[in-house]
Amino acid sequence: MKFFVDTAEIDQIKELNDLGMVDGVTTNPSLIMKSGRDILEVTKEICDMVDGPVSAEVVALEADDMLAEGRKLAKIADNIAVKVPLTWAGLKTCKTLTDEGTMVNVTLCFSANQALLAAKAGATFISPFIGRLDDINMDGLDLIEDIRTIYDNYGFETNILAASIRSANHMSECAKIGADVATAPPGVIKAMANHVLTDKGLAAFMADAEKAGIKIV
Repeated sequence: MKFFVDTAEIDQIKELNDLGMVDGVTTNPSLIMKSGRDILEVTKEICDMVDGPVSAEVVALEADDMLAEGRKLAKIADNIAVKVPLTWAGLKTCKTLTDEGTMVNVTLCFSANQALLAAKAGATFISPFIGRLDDINMDGLDLIEDIRTIYDNYGFETNILAASIRSANHMSECAKIGADVATAPPGVIKAMANHVLTDKGLAAFMADAEKAGIKIV
């Protein structure tokens, strides 16, 4: 499973990228706002840093306007994936941009039917939102599993990009289901390294090393 980092903060992306933990980046208007940067400027900087796909989201609602914005975003770098919402206008935009050779990430997916439409429209990525479904007492991981089944049934090449990841458990569950990609905040990716028994074992090793006077350098 590929890891995309869900942020527009350059320092956070660089730290994970230097460790080989970044296969791509996803951004959205909310993350751009938090960064306090111009969308074109920060997106270009991210694209220069990361080899994999960098999702940059349109802010228009009508298909013609989405298409104009998508084409402008696509000119930033070759690894841009234009992000469009899963609306009828977004699907129209997806089809046109895909036909033009641009990667497209269809976002805000909350049902298997929506994911099926996105695949038919040629989406490079479909972004089902796990956490937001959990918030309304639905199991977001069930949606990932349903989409995996449908895509495998018919050989769709659209990548399942699990989004709205809230926990390290979400990451491992998505990997078991077979999501192609999971995008998560830097803190969640770092939390995957944590385990209470690792901490306990390390503390015991360090205590014994101190008692034995063990020094390596």
